[in-house]
Amino acid sequence: MKSIVKKTFATLLLLAMVACGGKAEKKSKEMAQADSPASSLEIEKPQLTFGFIKLTDMAPLAIAKEKGFFEDEGLFVSVEAQSNWKNVLDRVIDGQLDGSHMLSGQPIAAGAGFGRQAELVTPFSMDLNGNGITVSNDVWSKMKPNVPKGTNGKPEHPIKADALKPVISEYKNSGKPFKMGMVFPVSTHNYEIRYWLAAAGIHPGMYTADNVQGQIDAEVLLSVTPPPQMPATLEAGTIYGYCVGEPWNQQAVFKGIGVPVTTNYDIWKNNPEKVFVMTKKFVDENPNTAIAVTKALIRAGKWLDEPENRPEAVKILSMPQYVGADEVVLANSMTGTFEFEKGDKRSMPDFNVFYKYNATYPFYSDGVWFLTQMRRWGQIPEAKPADWYDQTIKDIYRPDIWKKAAELLVAEGHIPASDIPVTDGYKPATSDFIDGNTYDAKDPIGYINSFEIGNKDDSSL
Repeated sequence: MKSIVKKTFATLLLLAMVACGGKAEKKSKEMAQADSPASSLEIEKPQLTFGFIKLTDMAPLAIAKEKGFFEDEGLFVSVEAQSNWKNVLDRVIDGQLDGSHMLSGQPIAAGAGFGRQAELVTPFSMDLNGNGITVSNDVWSKMKPNVPKGTNGKPEHPIKADALKPVISEYKNSGKPFKMGMVFPVSTHNYEIRYWLAAAGIHPGMYTADNVQGQIDAEVLLSVTPPPQMPATLEAGTIYGYCVGEPWNQQAVFKGIGVPVTTNYDIWKNNPEKVFVMTKKFVDENPNTAIAVTKALIRAGKWLDEPENRPEAVKILSMPQYVGADEVVLANSMTGTFEFEKGDKRSMPDFNVFYKYNATYPFYSDGVWFLTQMRRWGQIPEAKPADWYDQTIKDIYRPDIWKKAAELLVAEGHIPASDIPVTDGYKPATSDFIDGNTYDAKDPIGYINSFEIGNKDDSSL
């Protein structure tokens, strides 16, 4: 019955396009191809519920729903906001959610043995970049004299944590611990703020098997605050800065309570941010459904990265059932700019990337980076051999699902074949980090040992 309704709708739509003239013939061919039996999937579970946290980078879910990409796949999806990242993880593992927008580190930690353990899989990477580090107005006033200025008199970017170091010392000398927020122990944000601090010789603290607070030997005390609560927590003085995704850095500028000092694009250029996650059990039982979901999300990513669509995306994300932030706040970063100190708005066309640079492909090398950081800071308490990193990530990241989805989209005319990367899952080594250090995912132990601050492992493992 559903197939008949779909085909009847397609026929009526085609008749309307013919009546209007123009590009009807081309559209007719595209729709006939998209509706061909050769490209259809037998959906095992059409009714689905997905979770998300109120952040700009949940956009592929909102767009796949609002633009009808899920429905095109025969999927009827509810998208529900969740209170915090732990709730997201628990509800996916317990089967209350069929899948969710999730921190890249969450499925990896669940598979590597840190926190709640479960078999989770990632067939789709949701975005690149999208985070920032913001400090309070008071901290910025003390940092600013330490920041080099350009010829226009404005601060030179990227701003390194070297400018924060004397401020931390000042707080320490007055008997006040320096406190900053991040969104979850295995979040990109935790590893990014740690990376930024440690690159300036500031110790962000260690984890051990017995101490999961991550504050051993810390010069900066990092603690968890849910993303939407970051600005209010900063304003209350509970923390003096934070690392979070948008729109919560721009919200601090908008409210006049803080200043973003760097973005994660500058900490690690075109870094992976969020992923879409399902349980291995769900994927094993519903393989076609998993492919169909991935197809819809890839199309959403492509739609989002067409610049003319960003204003509409901002309107959709501003809806209360999605991010619910003011359009002007969302547009600050979503339309190719980013505002640092109030009035200092700079062009950042790649602050939010949803499709370019193979952003949707779940590269093993992206996942291995998170494993190296978990080991560096002690969340993985014991040294592991190099091949453990490769084997662990291949159980979690599933480019095979992504590729099946992408190949169907190519056959249907939705994406070009050139958008499917030819890869073994590992990106080339890169030094696109704020400290210029080189990351080679095929040498995880060498990478861990390259840092002055953090665990060191025996390279013979």
